[in-house]
Amino acid sequence: MAIRCVVLDFDGTFTDVAAEGAPFVKHFRGRLSEVLGRDVGEAGWDEVEREVSSSNEEHGWEVGGRTVAPATADPFLLSNFVARRLCDRLGVLPDKAERVALLDTLYREAYAQVAVAFKPEAKEVLEALLETGLPVTVVTNAHTDTVEAKLTKLAPRGRERLRVSGNARKFLIEPPTQPDARFDALPETARVDSLVRPIYLRRGRYYDALSHIWRETGTTPEQTLVAGDIYELDLAMPAALGARVQYVMRPNALEYERRGIAALGAQGGMDPSLRAILPRLRDA
Repeated sequence: MAIRCVVLDFDGTFTDVAAEGAPFVKHFRGRLSEVLGRDVGEAGWDEVEREVSSSNEEHGWEVGGRTVAPATADPFLLSNFVARRLCDRLGVLPDKAERVALLDTLYREAYAQVAVAFKPEAKEVLEALLETGLPVTVVTNAHTDTVEAKLTKLAPRGRERLRVSGNARKFLIEPPTQPDARFDALPETARVDSLVRPIYLRRGRYYDALSHIWRETGTTPEQTLVAGDIYELDLAMPAALGARVQYVMRPNALEYERRGIAALGAQGGMDPSLRAILPRLRDA
């Protein structure tokens, strides 16, 4: 079946998160220090970060008691994970709902400080995608206005046809806003060989964004190509729904992510370059 719809992640997929993330981390740490009334560096931030970065693949970002993404995938996830673990060690912000709300607020504040650093091939690939005439939508956890501004600055030809669906909250394991038989048919979890923890598939807010795209474009999951840089967050659910997926491999790609994509056979693909997305449009 021909590809008739393209969905793209943003941070880490089209951007250089290492370059963009430095001001985010600085602001996030500074604001958390203010809130806690102590310097988080002196309280053990760097030690926790080293432990997590050198640990096995089981560590992840927990939401509602479930691990929903790898902790080390990007500076944004890593900062959030380290902050939560540091709060546990210090015995501060014990109310989980209050902690989540606070860290979400700090995340949004810090994200506004993020630098603009696109991958070298980002503009070229976006222009090539838009030139196909296919509907192309960026679905991202970031705020819509922030991403829109970055894309306008990049200014690819056809920018006016590139849509952005922000605040996708791909990390939330919950039902969609409206009952949906296709979503209900998803298994709750998937397993990747040798990964002890499960991969959670029922990400209702992310599904809301995707199903809205499919309704608007008159397409189906099977006609869709989804590209992203975090298998668990961006690609596992669309793949389970029947979409073809392209893993834009990070420098620190985890082995279970590679195994997960490889297990999809022709439905999946992986390559560090964004340019590898383009041949997938010819898949049938």
